[in-house]
Amino acid sequence: MDLGQAQAEYVREVDPEALDALARAGSPEPPPGAARARRGRGGAGPAPAVKPVEPAPPTRKGRGAAINPPNRFESQSQAPFDDGWSTLEADFSDLPPLPTTLIRDTSRTVIAYNQSPDIGFDRSVNPYRGCEHGCVYCYARPSHAYLGYSPGLDFETKLLFKPDVAELLEKELRKPGYVARPLALGSNTDPYQPVERTMKLTRSVLTVLDRFNHPLSIVTKSAGVTRDIDILQAMARRDLVRVWLSVTTLDSALARSMEPRASAPALRLRAVEQLARAGVPVGVLAAPMIPGLNDAELEKILEAAAKAGAATAGYVLLRLPHELKQIFEDWLHRHYPDRARHVLELVRETRAGAMNDAKFGQRMTGTGAYADLLARRFDRAARALGLRHRAELDCAAFAPPPEARKGFAEAQLSLF
Repeated sequence: MDLGQAQAEYVREVDPEALDALARAGSPEPPPGAARARRGRGGAGPAPAVKPVEPAPPTRKGRGAAINPPNRFESQSQAPFDDGWSTLEADFSDLPPLPTTLIRDTSRTVIAYNQSPDIGFDRSVNPYRGCEHGCVYCYARPSHAYLGYSPGLDFETKLLFKPDVAELLEKELRKPGYVARPLALGSNTDPYQPVERTMKLTRSVLTVLDRFNHPLSIVTKSAGVTRDIDILQAMARRDLVRVWLSVTTLDSALARSMEPRASAPALRLRAVEQLARAGVPVGVLAAPMIPGLNDAELEKILEAAAKAGAATAGYVLLRLPHELKQIFEDWLHRHYPDRARHVLELVRETRAGAMNDAKFGQRMTGTGAYADLLARRFDRAARALGLRHRAELDCAAFAPPPEARKGFAEAQLSLF
């Protein structure tokens, strides 16, 4: 598209008949000469000063974020601008639902290592980058900036997938000197987000880990994890797997707006029940706890988890790194304007006056009286409900299976 065509797409002319209709309906009279100004001519007199209006983008159906904040690594950014005739607002009202775009990830390695003292694993695999669940509070949103995208709507609509994740994983597990430690699935984005139903990349990873007797833990907000109960049950018999279901709230209305494409809370608890019945060690994460919004549900979530058969539980306080602060605050003012100020004040109280604190040792639990009370509430409820058992995973059973023998023709070709 050339520059002329691009400009033509954004040309908006003022229809004189439409202006007359607005005037007859009692609307304010347009500036003098408005009809002539549509052809690029000046009006008969000086136009009154009009302050440009920049309406907020509407909430897109099925999406958590409503905005696409600028990528913090980019030197330039774009912002909507209205010309004073409400054309931008009209444009927003006509926007179609945002589709999900799949982009091939060309990474040549799939195991990511970390040295964080705050988490119980030192390695992870993410078959997808970006997450269609659209959880507005997701701490992984800012990681999308490293890929050149916005942590806002881009994070939940522009997904990268690794089609050869299983082959790359097997190659890394066969490296000489590799020492097995529990590997995490779902540390950054959900391995069972909607696209997994058709792509089945997570299942391909499980198949490799099962063959190698490699221990793993899974964190998900999707009841879709039960699709792979056959592999998980077989691995559980060898003490190789632990599954965590994240349950943020029991309020379906809150869940629908806060995590629009994740499984409903009742379905997640049903998945806990199915996994426990199959002998798969399962726990529940009440995460994140958002002060003044869902933290009052902590004990009820743990009670529901214990009733469903969970053996262990955990919680994490809301984290708002980088662009996530703007995304969450925008969502809060849209959906809960009556309590937005109070919630944000409580968040700052748990983060030493800031919106986020990334210090090791306190980024998951916060500091201050409010955070301490939340920690004591969790300890008391978990102890009373018996949610303390954490299955130990077997790292000693790891053993790469023999490689499949190549055919004669393939072996000959490999010499060239």
